[in-house]
Formats: sequence, C-alpha cells, structure tokens
Amino acid sequence: MVCIQCGGPTRVTNSRAQRRHNQVWRRRRCRRCGALFSTVESAEYGLAWTVRGKNGRLQPFSRDKLLLSLHRSCAHRMAPLKDAAGLTDTVINKLREYVEAGSLSSQTITEVAQVALQRFDKAASVHYVAFHPTPKR
Repeated sequence: MVCIQCGGPTRVTNSRAQRRHNQVWRRRRCRRCGALFSTVESAEYGLAWTVRGKNGRLQPFSRDKLLLSLHRSCAHRMAPLKDAAGLTDTVINKLREYVEAGSLSSQTITEVAQVALQRFDKAASVHYVAFHPTPKR
C-alpha cells in the first residue's frame, strides 16, 4: 500500500479483524514522510465466489443483490437499510461455511438468509419466504 500523503511505501503498525463486517482494519505508517492513517480491507466475494442458479447457470456472487432482497424484506422497519446491511454481513459470514470450490447454490443463499431473518424479524422472514421460496427436501 502506498502513502495517501506522499505516495511512499507504508508498513502496517496495527491490524484487527472485524468479523461482524467481514473486514480487516489496519493502521499504517509511511516509511518516507511518517504519515499515519487507517485502512479498511474487505474481500470482494463477487470475484471469488460463483452462484449456481436453479437452472444450473453460474454467475458471480453479488453482495448488492443480497442486500436489496433483504432490504425489501425489512422495508417495514425503522432503519431498513441499516438492518439489511447488518443482515447481509451476517449472511455472508455464514455462507463462508457452505462454499465448495468457490461455488454456492442459490438455494443455500436463500436458506441461510431465511434463517437469519427468522431470528431477526419474523415479519421480514415471512416477506422473504414469499418472494424466495425453497423447495422441500
């Protein structure tokens, strides 16, 4: 990483994982000018994961698509965007357990999201299930 002040090389002086947001916070110091600044790093799951749809087609994972579907289900809440963003982070955190060779099924994403919503808000869960039904096993 280069310095935001002078463009020189930097070194990491402190680092902390933020599991809730799937991010890593780092404090950096420039070796040239001594500037101190923080960065937040997060994985780009769209480049790492693919999703198998019901028809078998593969497409890149989209955090935004998940966020929008959760936001629609949380529309009745006081802070729907904040709630949906937190739920999205929770679902992505849980999805990491189900990734096999960089791939997930859309059904797995739906099931994990339904469980998270069920625990968070029953009304949002009912709305989500109405628009994202899962086949019985």
